Amino acid sequence: MKKHLWMMGSLLIVLFLAACGGDSSETSGDGGDGEWTPDKNIEIVAPAGAGGGWDTTARSVGKILEEEEITEQNVGVVNKEGGGGAVGWSYINSTNNPHNIFVSSPPLIFVPLNGQSDLSHEDFTPLSNMIADYAAFAVADDAKWQDLNELFEDMKNDPSSVRVVGTSSPGSMDHMQFVTIAKEAGVDIQKIKYVSAQDGGGMTQILNGSADVYSTGIAETVEQVKAGKVRVLGITAEERLEGEVLEDFPTAKEQGIDATFVNWRGFFGPGDMTEGQVAYYEEKLKEVSDSEAFAEIRTNYGWDEMYMDSEEYSQFLDEQRDQLGSLMEELGLNQ
Repeated sequence: MKKHLWMMGSLLIVLFLAACGGDSSETSGDGGDGEWTPDKNIEIVAPAGAGGGWDTTARSVGKILEEEEITEQNVGVVNKEGGGGAVGWSYINSTNNPHNIFVSSPPLIFVPLNGQSDLSHEDFTPLSNMIADYAAFAVADDAKWQDLNELFEDMKNDPSSVRVVGTSSPGSMDHMQFVTIAKEAGVDIQKIKYVSAQDGGGMTQILNGSADVYSTGIAETVEQVKAGKVRVLGITAEERLEGEVLEDFPTAKEQGIDATFVNWRGFFGPGDMTEGQVAYYEEKLKEVSDSEAFAEIRTNYGWDEMYMDSEEYSQFLDEQRDQLGSLMEELGLNQ
C-alpha cells in the first residue's frame, strides 16, 4: 500500500513539473523576458484586400525578411479584409499568437475613435514603424483648378460645391487627410462634401466626372498621371519627393498651406507580448528598414524612411490619438 502511494505521489510531481514547463513554452517561448526566437512560421496580416498600402507593405517586408535571410522562419502574408481593418485586428486579438503580427497605419486610430471598432492601438503591442507615406489630391486633367489654392478658394466660397471622393469611410484615412489640409487653408470642414467609394472606384469617379477631387495615396495616382488623365494638385509631404513623376508633385506647404499629413505605417503584435518577443521583431524589422532592398522599395512607392522602435512608436501613437481625436471631434465624428 505504501509503495503504491509513493508511486502515485511521484507520478503527480512529474505531471505537475511537466505542466509548468509546458505553460511557459506555449505562452512566451522564452520563459519570461529573456531571448525569444520563433519556432513556427511567421504570419503577417494585412487587414485589407490585395494591392493597397497595407498589403504592399506586408508583402515587401515579408519578402525581404526571407530573401535577405533576416529570419530563419518562412514568412507568409494573409489578407483579412473588412471593417476598415477591424476584421484583421480581431483575428490578431483572438489568436493571441506572437508568431502572428500585422501592419497598420492611422485607421488604427481613426476607426476606434469613430466607434467602428472596440479594439484600438492600446490593445496591441507596437513593434516598429517602418515608413511615412503621403496623400495626394488629384483631379481630372481637364479640371479647372491648377493648384490647391484655386481649389480651396472655391471651397471657401461654397464647400459643398466640390465633391471629394476617397476609398475609406467618413472619419477615416482619405477623408481626414483632406480635411487636415483644407482646414489649414481656411475651408469650413464641417461643410465638405465627402463621399466614400469603398469599392475602389475613386479614380473612376473623377475620370467620369461624378466626383471632383480624389483624396488618395501618392502611389495610386502615378500611372494615371503618366497617362495624362489626371493631375495632382498637391501632396501632404513636408517637401517634394524624389523619383520620376513624383518629383513633379507640389506640396501643400510650398503653396502656402502650412500643414502636412503623414500616413505612418508599421507593425504590431498581440497585446501581451514579452520583452523578448518585442526585441526579436524590433531587431529584424530594423534590419529590413536599413537594407538596400527596402530603400529601393521606398523609392519606387514614394515612401520615406520613418523607423521607430517599440517605445518611441507607442508614445507617437498616443500623440496621434490626441491630435486626430481633436479634429474628429470638431467634425462630430468622435464617438
